[in-house]
Amino acid sequence: MSTELSKRFDEAAEAIRAIPLHLEGSIAHAADILTEAVRQRRGIFLFGNGGSACDAQHIAAEFVGRFAMERHGFRAEALNADSAVLTALGNDYGYEAVFARQLEAKAAARDVAVALSTSGDSANVVTGLSKAREMQMTTIALTGRRGGKCAEFADVLLNVPADTTAHVQQGHVAIYHVLCEWVEQAVAT
Repeated sequence: MSTELSKRFDEAAEAIRAIPLHLEGSIAHAADILTEAVRQRRGIFLFGNGGSACDAQHIAAEFVGRFAMERHGFRAEALNADSAVLTALGNDYGYEAVFARQLEAKAAARDVAVALSTSGDSANVVTGLSKAREMQMTTIALTGRRGGKCAEFADVLLNVPADTTAHVQQGHVAIYHVLCEWVEQAVAT
């Protein structure tokens, strides 16, 4: 058991260690986009499914509340958090439209859409990014290695260099914690 446990943690650590080499410039670019959105009081709309939905809510909570320092709240919302809206839209328009329809109702040009999908191919996430692009929003996608269909609609692609879903998700947490920290520090100065 101890050897197997160590192997799992080593694999996760290896995936996370590869991120700065692969994505340093893209992470900095995403931080700049988010910082500018916060400074201009633009909306940041996050969305994903399953574990990625939880991550979208986590990021929104860090932005609206705080990450590591006291400061004003940032305009951020996880579009997957309202079960009444999700189920109504899923029922009336199909599950593929649940994020796109909310962006249409809540967002504006120059707001930021942050999509999370380990495969990069979740239909409702891709449709949401496509709608965001159509609305002239800035788009950031957190995905796995290949980027999937999300890559074509992302102004900034943060594709964790891993193939295992758990490692991609662990990489996403590491990335968005860095983003939260950098944005918070930039706005505070």
